Amino acid sequence: MTAEPPVLPADSKDWTWVIAQGCPECGWTPPPSDEIASRVRATVPRWRAVLNRDDVAARTRPERWSALEYGCHVRDVCRVFAGRLDQLLTEDNPTFADWDQDAAASDGRYYAEDPAEVAEDYARGAEQIAAGFAAVRAGQWERKGTRSNGSLFTVATLGSYFLHDLEHHLADVDG
Repeated sequence: MTAEPPVLPADSKDWTWVIAQGCPECGWTPPPSDEIASRVRATVPRWRAVLNRDDVAARTRPERWSALEYGCHVRDVCRVFAGRLDQLLTEDNPTFADWDQDAAASDGRYYAEDPAEVAEDYARGAEQIAAGFAAVRAGQWERKGTRSNGSLFTVATLGSYFLHDLEHHLADVDG
């Protein structure tokens, strides 16, 4: 049985600024909307490689999750954002339910999951949401919604924000 690692401090940063400014931490720049789906799909082999590492469950830095925990996180991000994309496309100005990523990691025991299953689940989830973004019609990119903390999103900015999470965490695990 895998021992539960220490709880990390919660990430309370509001990362929405990356939508307009990019991310100097990982070098990410906001893509044109029509590139979101292909870039999401491009993360799948990279996350598979990360989740196939021998040391996938080891925390190599005390202030960061293991590659396995990050893999579980991005898998769940795909699920959460697929729901948000669906809301944006089917509801008028929806408000997204709160999602506590740190509670999800703890409650889901990310540290103890099977990396091969996580890789498969991530691949399925990434493909599902990539297909969702690929199907967005020109007039839908500016549909609006609000996160529970009041941050405003359009389909385009939600896609950009989502993509940053997937690619930023690859940088976190040096993938």
